[in-house]
This record gives sequence, C-alpha cells and structure tokens, in this order.
Amino acid sequence: MGRIYLLNDDKYEGVTNLPVIKINFFNKKIDLSQYDALIFTSKNGVRAIEKIDRQWRGKEIYSIGKGTSKEIQKYDANLAYTAKNSYGDMFASEIKEKLKDKKVLFLRAKEVTSKLNQILLEAGINLKEEIVYETTCRAYKQDKSSFDDAVVIFTSPSTIKCFFKNFNWTSTCRAVCIGKVTAKAMPENIKYALSKQQTIQSCIELAKSIN
Repeated sequence: MGRIYLLNDDKYEGVTNLPVIKINFFNKKIDLSQYDALIFTSKNGVRAIEKIDRQWRGKEIYSIGKGTSKEIQKYDANLAYTAKNSYGDMFASEIKEKLKDKKVLFLRAKEVTSKLNQILLEAGINLKEEIVYETTCRAYKQDKSSFDDAVVIFTSPSTIKCFFKNFNWTSTCRAVCIGKVTAKAMPENIKYALSKQQTIQSCIELAKSIN
C-alpha cells in the first residue's frame, strides 16, 4: 500500500501533504463601500480580502462550495448563499437571479477556468472584478520513484500543472480528481477516479478505497 498525497497543506488523517502550488496575495486598495454583494470561488479569495479590508465581512456573500463557505464562516461573515453545484458556470446560473439590482464584486484569481463572470454579465448583473491573488508552481528536487504505488489527489487544474512540472508519473501511480473541470486538465494518457462530491474529504475516502 502506497501513500496518499494531497497536493496542498490542508491536514487530514492518513494523508501526506505535498503542496505544489504557491499563493501570492496582491496588496491593493479596494473600495468595498460601493458593493452590495461579494462572490468567492475559493478560500484564497477570502484570505486575500481579509488582508485588504475586513469590511468585507458585512457584505452579502455568495460562495461556490462548502470549503469556501467554511473559510468565510471562520470570520463570522454574512454568508448569504452556498452553491448547490461547485462548478463555476453552474454556480453563476444559480445566483444570477439573486444578484439582480445589486452591485456585485467578484474577488478572483489571476487565472480562472470558468465563465462565471461572462454568464453574470450576459444576465445583466452589475458585476465588477478584482484580481486579489495568483497561483504559481513550487519547485521540488525530489526522487521521482517516491511516487510508486501512491494515490495522488488533484484538487484543481493548477495542481495538475504544477505536479507534472515537478514529478514523473509511473504505471503504479493512481489519480483521484475532485471534479470534472480538474479531470479535464489531466494528461490524456493518465487514468483517474472521479470523486462523487467536490470535497477533499470525498476525494480522500475514494483514495483510501482504491489504495
């Protein structure tokens, strides 16, 4: 039985952390007073705005999923809605009616994979965007053979990109993907198992079952 690797620093029992991405938060000024509602599609967006202006906590907040909502609730913020589906495009469809007649700010990464912004703009939502962080790859010098018999959990397209930038894949490695968007970024020659729910805990349970 090999190790189960989670490619971030979130602590879970029975899992080895291997952070492959680095988050760079941008130091910028944002006038939150002009907005009624905020949209977050990751916990890093929450962490970024907390560094910029704590007034965000009192705004009406729309969150893409349980992990992001959990981060929002850490600050006792005004969580108005958590997505039923954690894909950006579907999230946009869920909230567009709720955001009508509101001034909305989407706090996002430098690179995004969904069309959430486009869908909301096309729906007539008064939406502005602020790029508050970016992801970059960490550099590792590690023996590639250490991943023999391992199960690797991929939680975003960025983790896929950065893992394969550092490590080779062997025939005994197995992959678990958190969702369809992540799975779509997987190299074509690599088979993967898809988690039933878009949560890290669900990925870990799946990884343990196939390990």
